[in-house]
This record gives sequence, C-alpha cells and structure tokens, in this order.
Amino acid sequence: MSDTNSVAIMNQVPDAAAGVRAESPLHHADLATVAQKGNKSGGVHFRELGLMGHLTLRCDPKNAELTSAAAGVLGVELPFKPLTSVESGDTIVRWIAPDEWLITVSNDKAFDLESRFRAEMNGHYSLVNGSGGLTIYKLAGDRVVDMLKKSTPVDLHDSEFPVGKVVSTVFAKAGAIIRRTGANEFELVVRRSFADYLWLWIQSASEEFGLVVEA
Repeated sequence: MSDTNSVAIMNQVPDAAAGVRAESPLHHADLATVAQKGNKSGGVHFRELGLMGHLTLRCDPKNAELTSAAAGVLGVELPFKPLTSVESGDTIVRWIAPDEWLITVSNDKAFDLESRFRAEMNGHYSLVNGSGGLTIYKLAGDRVVDMLKKSTPVDLHDSEFPVGKVVSTVFAKAGAIIRRTGANEFELVVRRSFADYLWLWIQSASEEFGLVVEA
C-alpha cells in the first residue's frame, strides 16, 4: 500500500476515434451469432458483461477518515459485513476481505472514479485498476443452481446464499467471485486468463439443462 497520491494513472479505455478497439475476453466466441443461432429456451441463461471498470480498494476499515472518503467518492458506504455487497445505480461494491473491496462501474467511469479516489483519499490505502484483466458472466434460469452445483463447492441454498452475498471461491478448478443477484440469478467475476476455459466449462455443465446464450 502507499500513503502518497503522487501516482501516475491512465485511462484504460481505448480511443475508438483513433482506431483502437476494445475487445472483451469472449470476443472471439462471437456470442451475438451464438445467441442468434442457438437455443431460445432452456434452464440456464448466459451473458457476458464485458468491458466493465474494476477497481480493487484496500484500506483499514476502522479508519473512519478513509472509509468516509471512499463513501463520498462512491456515493455508497463500503460493505463491512463479510461476504456482502452493496450497489447504487451501476456501482457495485463487493466485500472480498476485511480490508479489501472490488468495485465495478461502467468502463467509461473507471478513470474518473480512480482520479477522484486519488484526489480525495489521503493516508494508507491501495487502489488498483484491474479493468482489463476481469470480466463478468451473468447466469440465470430455473436450473442455474443445478449447473453451479457441478462447478463449485459453495452451498447455494437460499438460506445460506441469499441475494447480495459474495464469495471468492473455486469454480471448475479455476477461481471466481460469485454474487447472487436474484432468486435464480448469479454473476461471476472471472480473470481474463480463465475466461475461455470457464465459458467452455459452463457450456458443458449446462448441456443437460439447455443453455441459452444472450448477446
């Protein structure tokens, strides 16, 4: 961690006007064509929410000055209860560890958000922009829990995994951050290096339930 704000930061969003194109980790899979030609009904629905802004914040949760500054930047209080999340508009904050949170915003807001953190937070904290290294898989459907049970040891029963809960866990021998967003809705934050492998796994694990790909 660093206690200085003299950090060089850059806008990671490519300049489309300059001919620089951003591609999600599953760009090569051409999900739009798969969605057009694939199943229209099924027990598991899949969508990649790629090209989002992802910032990892670490600071002492007992430092009221830092946590108050973070809340002012985000427009929402950090979740201090383990394995929980909060969201406000398109801002999602996930508890990862006692002193660590993963913040997701739309990609075009990540640079401004990081700049505000640097300007408004003082003291001992760490902020890392990992936007290019992560993607989000949205999973839903009547059989989504059955598919997930094949993939992770986490207890997914409603009583143990309510809406809003977050876990960092093993998923198909890789890793993922799983958050429940609805009764039969989940999101997986996965590393770019695992994206293709997990996409192939989800296809296989969903085969018996019927997989619907949404663009």
